[in-house]
Amino acid sequence: MTTDLQIQVIYPDKDLSDFVESFWMLANSSNTDKDISTLPDGRVDIIFSYSDTEPFNAMLMDLDRNCSSVIFTARTFSFAVSFKLLAVEYILDTSIANQGNLPVFLPNNFWDIKQSDLNPFETFVKKISEQIKSILQHKKIESRKKKLFDLIYSSNGAMTVKDLSDKSNWSSREINRYFHKYIGISLKEYCTILRFQSSLPDIKKGKLYPEQNFSDQAHFIKAVKKHSGLTPKELNKNENDRFVQFLILPKK
Repeated sequence: MTTDLQIQVIYPDKDLSDFVESFWMLANSSNTDKDISTLPDGRVDIIFSYSDTEPFNAMLMDLDRNCSSVIFTARTFSFAVSFKLLAVEYILDTSIANQGNLPVFLPNNFWDIKQSDLNPFETFVKKISEQIKSILQHKKIESRKKKLFDLIYSSNGAMTVKDLSDKSNWSSREINRYFHKYIGISLKEYCTILRFQSSLPDIKKGKLYPEQNFSDQAHFIKAVKKHSGLTPKELNKNENDRFVQFLILPKK
């Protein structure tokens, strides 16, 4: 299945790393539709895409809570920026709390990105990066929020809510109010998604036991099934190479 799928990832400069997880490109250059699935990864994406049958468009995607399956149609090309959660408030200036796992179509001139800006991929990354830096010039980031998200991402969601609260000097009640306002889930649920995502490289390598501070095997299996619909063993098989994230993970 993956022969005609191309995927490429570029990671951001250090000065954007608090807000951007990565930039990526996914292309189906064949004349055949592809069944693909994506797994929750804790990111919020803006995707610019076009195909032989659909015009160029830009969409803001919701935070995935569960596995999503789609038909990636023939001759479709998608270019995206994947944001960390701090970007929802400070870069996108919005809330995804009530988005309902549906894409929101953005204006045709969003961030002045045109179809001609997508190729080569590096040109897209450069232009998007410049747009984000321009937005950040006018923003003052609250220190406790930056500290909180530094801790969340550096620990891959493994720290307890209490520890995150104590170390960021921000009450757990206020943190959860913030998460529900901008994201629509609790801090604890988000950390579970990150722990699931960080376990994928081990699952792909056949390590089917908890490696990311899950309390025990039962909790590990429960989290994997919740977010993928499969057991770790079933996910490891990745039948028909359907999971896009597995295409960029190290091979066994």
